[in-house]
Amino acid sequence: MEKRQTDIINNKKARFNYEIVETFEAGIVLAGTEVKSLREKKVSIQESYAKIKNGEVYITGLNISRYKMGNRFNHEPDRERKLLLHKKEIKRLTGKLNEKGFTLVPLKIYFKNGKAKVLLGLGKGKAKYDKRKTIRERDADRDLQRELKKYV
Repeated sequence: MEKRQTDIINNKKARFNYEIVETFEAGIVLAGTEVKSLREKKVSIQESYAKIKNGEVYITGLNISRYKMGNRFNHEPDRERKLLLHKKEIKRLTGKLNEKGFTLVPLKIYFKNGKAKVLLGLGKGKAKYDKRKTIRERDADRDLQRELKKYV
């Protein structure tokens, strides 16, 4: 059976601000109008992060805009949403997050076989000089590609 994946949104700043060590795929518990807003790509994950409370993983700061055709049962845009992970993964994450400097950052949200998923990255914050190094490498690579394009 073919697994179809439709990307909704990517968090481009996450890979710039954090060194991603490991990734996890998690399901999201959503209300009906939230799914409809996701399909319209009315979502922002720039300031969001995941945390573990009472053995469960929640995503905070995820802003899914209200559905324009929704009625009085429309969802709250900035509420905490529960993420679905296996117990073994949650235990491993708990151990890693207790180490200094690690955080859980959403990298992208997508639909996989009709279900909303979030790709979480276990990341360690980059220092300012690391960010400058990343910019320098990206610029050098871009210049190299530009030069190669001239000769092809």
